[in-house]
Amino acid sequence: MRVMLVKRFIDVVGSLALLLLTAPLITVIGVAIAATSPGGVLFRQARAGHNGRPFKMLKFRTMRAGADAQRDALAACNETNGHLFKLRDDPRITPVGRLLRRLSLDELPQLINVLRGEMSLVGPRPLPLNDSDYTGPARARLSVLPGLTGLWQISGRSDLPWEDMVRLDLHYVKHRSLGLDLAILVRTIPAVLTARGAH
Repeated sequence: MRVMLVKRFIDVVGSLALLLLTAPLITVIGVAIAATSPGGVLFRQARAGHNGRPFKMLKFRTMRAGADAQRDALAACNETNGHLFKLRDDPRITPVGRLLRRLSLDELPQLINVLRGEMSLVGPRPLPLNDSDYTGPARARLSVLPGLTGLWQISGRSDLPWEDMVRLDLHYVKHRSLGLDLAILVRTIPAVLTARGAH
Protein backbone atom coordinates (compact mmCIF):
# COMPACT_ATOMS: atom_id res chain seq x y z
CA MET A 1 0.00 0.00 0.00
CA ARG A 2 2.82 2.41 0.88
CA VAL A 3 4.53 1.75 -2.48
CA MET A 4 1.27 2.46 -4.28
CA LEU A 5 0.86 5.76 -2.41
CA VAL A 6 4.41 6.77 -3.31
CA LYS A 7 3.82 5.80 -6.93
CA ARG A 8 0.64 7.89 -7.01
CA PHE A 9 2.47 10.84 -5.45
CA ILE A 10 5.16 10.57 -8.14
CA ASP A 11 2.47 10.37 -10.83
CA VAL A 12 0.71 13.52 -9.61
CA VAL A 13 3.86 15.58 -9.09
CA GLY A 14 5.49 14.30 -12.26
CA SER A 15 2.48 14.87 -14.52
CA LEU A 16 1.88 18.36 -13.11
CA ALA A 17 5.53 19.30 -13.58
CA LEU A 18 5.62 17.97 -17.13
CA LEU A 19 2.37 19.74 -18.05
CA LEU A 20 3.79 23.03 -16.80
CA LEU A 21 7.14 22.52 -18.53
CA THR A 22 5.58 21.54 -21.85
CA ALA A 23 2.71 24.08 -21.80
CA PRO A 24 4.31 26.30 -24.50
CA LEU A 25 4.99 23.25 -26.69
CA ILE A 26 1.45 21.95 -26.15
CA THR A 27 0.10 25.32 -27.27
CA VAL A 28 2.22 25.33 -30.43
CA ILE A 29 1.17 21.78 -31.28
CA GLY A 30 -2.50 22.62 -30.77
CA VAL A 31 -2.24 25.62 -33.09
CA ALA A 32 -0.37 23.57 -35.72
CA ILE A 33 -3.01 20.83 -35.74
CA ALA A 34 -5.91 23.30 -35.92
CA ALA A 35 -4.26 25.31 -38.70
CA THR A 36 -3.35 22.40 -40.98
CA SER A 37 -6.35 20.06 -40.91
CA PRO A 38 -10.06 20.30 -40.04
CA GLY A 39 -11.25 18.64 -36.86
CA GLY A 40 -10.58 18.81 -33.15
CA VAL A 41 -7.12 19.18 -31.65
CA LEU A 42 -7.55 16.25 -29.25
CA PHE A 43 -8.50 12.67 -30.04
CA ARG A 44 -10.34 10.67 -27.39
CA GLN A 45 -10.47 6.89 -27.59
CA ALA A 46 -11.97 4.31 -25.22
CA ARG A 47 -9.23 2.17 -23.72
CA ALA A 48 -9.11 -0.62 -21.16
CA GLY A 49 -7.80 0.68 -17.85
CA HIS A 50 -7.18 -0.90 -14.45
CA ASN A 51 -9.06 -4.22 -14.22
CA GLY A 52 -10.49 -3.57 -17.68
CA ARG A 53 -12.39 -0.47 -16.57
CA PRO A 54 -12.94 1.79 -19.62
CA PHE A 55 -11.62 5.34 -19.79
CA LYS A 56 -11.11 7.94 -22.50
CA MET A 57 -7.44 8.16 -23.39
CA LEU A 58 -6.33 11.55 -24.74
CA LYS A 59 -3.95 12.14 -27.63
CA PHE A 60 -3.23 14.95 -30.01
CA ARG A 61 -5.11 14.21 -33.22
CA THR A 62 -2.65 12.90 -35.81
CA MET A 63 -5.12 11.69 -38.44
CA ARG A 64 -7.65 13.30 -40.72
CA ALA A 65 -11.15 13.74 -39.36
CA GLY A 66 -13.21 10.58 -39.86
CA ALA A 67 -10.15 8.31 -39.96
CA ASP A 68 -11.82 5.67 -37.76
CA ALA A 69 -14.43 5.03 -40.44
CA GLN A 70 -11.64 4.10 -42.90
CA ARG A 71 -9.96 1.52 -40.66
CA ASP A 72 -11.93 -1.47 -41.94
CA ALA A 73 -10.86 -0.67 -45.50
CA LEU A 74 -7.22 -0.81 -44.39
CA ALA A 75 -7.55 -3.93 -42.22
CA ALA A 76 -5.87 -6.14 -44.81
CA CYS A 77 -2.77 -3.90 -44.66
CA ASN A 78 -2.30 -4.30 -40.88
CA GLU A 79 1.40 -4.91 -40.15
CA THR A 80 0.98 -6.46 -36.72
CA ASN A 81 -1.21 -9.00 -34.95
CA GLY A 82 -3.16 -9.47 -31.73
CA HIS A 83 -5.28 -6.48 -30.69
CA LEU A 84 -3.02 -3.96 -32.41
CA PHE A 85 -3.47 -2.09 -35.68
CA LYS A 86 -0.27 -0.61 -37.07
CA LEU A 87 0.43 0.66 -40.57
CA ARG A 88 3.81 2.31 -41.13
CA ASP A 89 2.63 4.44 -44.07
CA ASP A 90 -0.94 4.97 -42.91
CA PRO A 91 -2.53 7.32 -45.48
CA ARG A 92 -4.87 8.75 -42.83
CA ILE A 93 -2.03 10.44 -40.91
CA THR A 94 -1.55 14.17 -41.52
CA PRO A 95 1.94 15.65 -42.12
CA VAL A 96 1.88 17.31 -38.68
CA GLY A 97 0.60 14.08 -37.18
CA ARG A 98 3.46 12.08 -38.69
CA LEU A 99 6.00 14.38 -37.02
CA LEU A 100 4.17 14.22 -33.69
CA ARG A 101 4.11 10.44 -33.78
CA ARG A 102 7.77 10.19 -34.68
CA LEU A 103 8.69 12.33 -31.65
CA SER A 104 5.96 10.78 -29.43
CA LEU A 105 4.57 14.27 -28.85
CA ASP A 106 1.05 13.07 -29.64
CA GLU A 107 1.09 11.33 -26.24
CA LEU A 108 1.52 14.53 -24.20
CA PRO A 109 -2.21 14.93 -23.40
CA GLN A 110 -2.05 11.60 -21.55
CA LEU A 111 -0.40 13.51 -18.73
CA ILE A 112 -3.97 14.63 -17.99
CA ASN A 113 -5.02 10.97 -17.81
CA VAL A 114 -2.18 10.41 -15.32
CA LEU A 115 -3.28 13.39 -13.25
CA ARG A 116 -6.85 12.03 -13.20
CA GLY A 117 -5.63 8.66 -11.91
CA GLU A 118 -6.70 6.81 -15.06
CA MET A 119 -3.08 6.12 -16.01
CA SER A 120 0.35 6.07 -14.41
CA LEU A 121 3.62 7.47 -15.73
CA VAL A 122 4.86 3.86 -16.03
CA GLY A 123 2.88 0.72 -16.79
CA PRO A 124 1.59 -1.42 -19.68
CA ARG A 125 0.36 0.75 -22.53
CA PRO A 126 -3.44 1.14 -22.64
CA LEU A 127 -4.86 -0.73 -25.60
CA PRO A 128 -8.30 -0.70 -27.26
CA LEU A 129 -11.24 -1.54 -25.05
CA ASN A 130 -11.69 -5.05 -26.43
CA ASP A 131 -8.47 -5.93 -24.60
CA SER A 132 -10.66 -6.16 -21.52
CA ASP A 133 -11.89 -9.44 -23.02
CA TYR A 134 -8.49 -11.02 -22.48
CA THR A 135 -8.39 -14.57 -21.23
CA GLY A 136 -5.41 -16.48 -19.90
CA PRO A 137 -2.09 -14.97 -18.74
CA ALA A 138 -2.43 -11.78 -20.82
CA ARG A 139 -5.34 -10.73 -18.60
CA ALA A 140 -2.79 -9.93 -15.88
CA ARG A 141 -1.63 -6.82 -17.78
CA LEU A 142 -4.91 -5.20 -16.73
CA SER A 143 -4.19 -5.72 -13.02
CA VAL A 144 -2.20 -2.44 -12.86
CA LEU A 145 -2.81 1.06 -14.15
CA PRO A 146 -1.82 1.51 -17.79
CA GLY A 147 1.19 3.74 -18.31
CA LEU A 148 2.41 6.65 -20.39
CA THR A 149 5.57 4.63 -20.95
CA GLY A 150 6.59 1.06 -20.22
CA LEU A 151 8.96 -1.76 -21.06
CA TRP A 152 7.69 -2.12 -24.62
CA GLN A 153 8.19 1.63 -25.14
CA ILE A 154 11.93 1.29 -24.48
CA SER A 155 12.29 -2.06 -26.26
CA GLY A 156 11.21 -1.36 -29.82
CA ARG A 157 7.65 0.03 -29.59
CA SER A 158 5.78 -0.56 -32.86
CA ASP A 159 8.54 -2.82 -34.17
CA LEU A 160 7.66 -5.46 -31.56
CA PRO A 161 5.18 -8.25 -32.34
CA TRP A 162 2.12 -8.62 -30.12
CA GLU A 163 3.52 -11.65 -28.28
CA ASP A 164 6.69 -9.80 -27.25
CA MET A 165 4.69 -6.80 -26.07
CA VAL A 166 2.51 -9.01 -23.86
CA ARG A 167 5.61 -10.75 -22.52
CA LEU A 168 7.18 -7.43 -21.54
CA ASP A 169 3.94 -6.24 -19.95
CA LEU A 170 3.65 -9.40 -17.85
CA HIS A 171 7.29 -9.06 -16.80
CA TYR A 172 6.53 -5.54 -15.59
CA VAL A 173 3.42 -6.65 -13.69
CA LYS A 174 5.36 -9.44 -11.96
CA HIS A 175 8.46 -7.40 -11.09
CA ARG A 176 7.09 -3.87 -10.75
CA SER A 177 8.80 -1.62 -8.25
CA LEU A 178 9.69 2.03 -7.85
CA GLY A 179 13.23 1.20 -8.95
CA LEU A 180 12.01 -0.44 -12.14
CA ASP A 181 9.73 2.55 -12.80
CA LEU A 182 12.67 4.92 -12.45
CA ALA A 183 14.82 2.82 -14.78
CA ILE A 184 12.06 2.80 -17.41
CA LEU A 185 11.55 6.58 -17.14
CA VAL A 186 15.29 7.19 -17.59
CA ARG A 187 15.49 4.85 -20.61
CA THR A 188 12.38 6.42 -22.17
CA ILE A 189 14.29 9.63 -22.92
CA PRO A 190 16.80 8.12 -25.40
CA ALA A 191 14.08 5.85 -26.82
CA VAL A 192 11.96 8.91 -27.68
CA LEU A 193 14.90 10.97 -28.95
CA THR A 194 16.04 8.22 -31.33
CA ALA A 195 12.42 7.55 -32.40
CA ARG A 196 13.13 3.82 -32.53
CA GLY A 197 10.00 1.93 -33.57
CA ALA A 198 7.90 5.09 -33.67
CA HIS A 199 5.39 5.38 -36.52
